[in-house]
Amino acid sequence: MPQISEDVLKVLDAATLEGAKVFLTGALDRKLYTETNKVLEAAGGKWNRSAKAHVFDGDAADALEPIILTGEYSRTKQDFGQFDTPMDLATNVAIIARIEAGMQVLEPNIGVGNIAFAAERQGAVITGFEIDVARAAKAHAVLPKATIKVTDFLREAAEPRFDRVVMNPPFAKQDDIRHALHALRFLKPGGRLVAIMSAGVMFRENKLSSEFRDLVEQSSGSIERLPEGAFKASGTSVNTCIVTINA
Repeated sequence: MPQISEDVLKVLDAATLEGAKVFLTGALDRKLYTETNKVLEAAGGKWNRSAKAHVFDGDAADALEPIILTGEYSRTKQDFGQFDTPMDLATNVAIIARIEAGMQVLEPNIGVGNIAFAAERQGAVITGFEIDVARAAKAHAVLPKATIKVTDFLREAAEPRFDRVVMNPPFAKQDDIRHALHALRFLKPGGRLVAIMSAGVMFRENKLSSEFRDLVEQSSGSIERLPEGAFKASGTSVNTCIVTINA
């Protein structure tokens, strides 16, 4: 899957969208415009001279949001519901979380259980939520001691009883940020959250992204870009990062 440079992603994120139309803003040099135009055309946008915009057949936001989130020309999985975490990366998340034996650990989007399994190997007592019944069943098969509830995590009332949160939330429409913010409400004081998130949290300038970066900084946390190919084992080259927030 072709990868898109962060400079192009920033241009797309700053563009003005009006229905099917995309208006690029700011002064772009020829090289950057050419690269951006290539991405827009690959996504289905056609330059319309009279409109002075790239015009899509449908809603331009529906075409551009997946590109900004993943750094790829097209969707890898429907609605970006989940990119399953490769086990080596899941292990790294558990290590960064500094899990100790007996800790209560929440995985808000447990999926097939890879991150939670890595946390359990560190001695964690696992609680998980998962909206997909089939995926929850797969997680339960590898985590028979875990408490797993089939539900929409964002609808769950906060219960601040967990020492750690480890997660790989869905990316669609910046739901990764919304899930992480909700998950923070489940942490005890002194707890830690470690999340795999879209690399868009590093450069998007909308209010949600900017305020989230401020929150990470204020908590003495970090945002670390993951290397290209981190999700290759899951069949995608999606751009991601690891976010750490301290409660």
